[in-house]
Amino acid sequence: MTTLPPAAPLDVFRPGLFDGQVALVTGGGSGIGRGIADTLAALGAHVVLASRKQERVDAAAGEIRAAGGKASGVAVDVREPERVQQVVAELKASYGRLDLLVNNAAGNFYAPSESLTANAWKSVIEIDLYGTFYCSQAVLPVMREQGGGAIVNISMTLHYRGWPLMAHATAAKAGIDALTRTLALEWAKDRVRVNAIAPGPIPTEGVRKAFTPPPTAEGVPDVFAVEKAMEGYARKAIPLQRWGAPADIGNMVAFLASPAGSWITGAIMVVDGGEWLAKPPAPR
Repeated sequence: MTTLPPAAPLDVFRPGLFDGQVALVTGGGSGIGRGIADTLAALGAHVVLASRKQERVDAAAGEIRAAGGKASGVAVDVREPERVQQVVAELKASYGRLDLLVNNAAGNFYAPSESLTANAWKSVIEIDLYGTFYCSQAVLPVMREQGGGAIVNISMTLHYRGWPLMAHATAAKAGIDALTRTLALEWAKDRVRVNAIAPGPIPTEGVRKAFTPPPTAEGVPDVFAVEKAMEGYARKAIPLQRWGAPADIGNMVAFLASPAGSWITGAIMVVDGGEWLAKPPAPR
């Protein structure tokens, strides 16, 4: 069976697609957010990477600039609505516009529901769901004034079937799906399109940790065992038989933000190689 790797942005979209546009990507310093930022920058957008850690987004923005893109970084905790409003106002003053918001900032971890602390529950709900709302609400006046814009929220597929040990994250992401549809209807009159992407399994640091066996007798993880376990999961549980990559999500963001997505709003786009439809066994 042949499986195609994710396509590079310039192999799919025309060069300069987002020239002159400004995109804000929360959680853009690493992982999926960084992949989205790389895609948008490759297509000409000035990408503003947002994270709680200034040094992380500064380093990522520097790498994007070194590769020929336009990028900058800003420190913001999306759980703080006043700070979010301040950042958006600063971006408006600096660039005069804001064409795309990608709500990617998220926090999650595995924990039994019965022992999940109130603070742990609150933290994930606030980062994922509250942060998505606060950022979306903050950019609306800017997008309305300029005649429109696009918001893309990053959801997940795990809440479609329930996922043990992830009650906090699945609840938050289910809320994001509902919020996406509601804002799409409310803000359509302002020509602001609101969509979401539900990524499937992408081997971030947390995912690799879940596939890491106990250390060997020498006290180090067996890297080859991790790769073998992940390869086996892809063959068994993902119909397209490969893990996803940040570029897969970046390409969907670019599509939704481009003129090709101009009649799409309120959609939840699943990008997962068919994994959720295959309904693999829930982890114990």
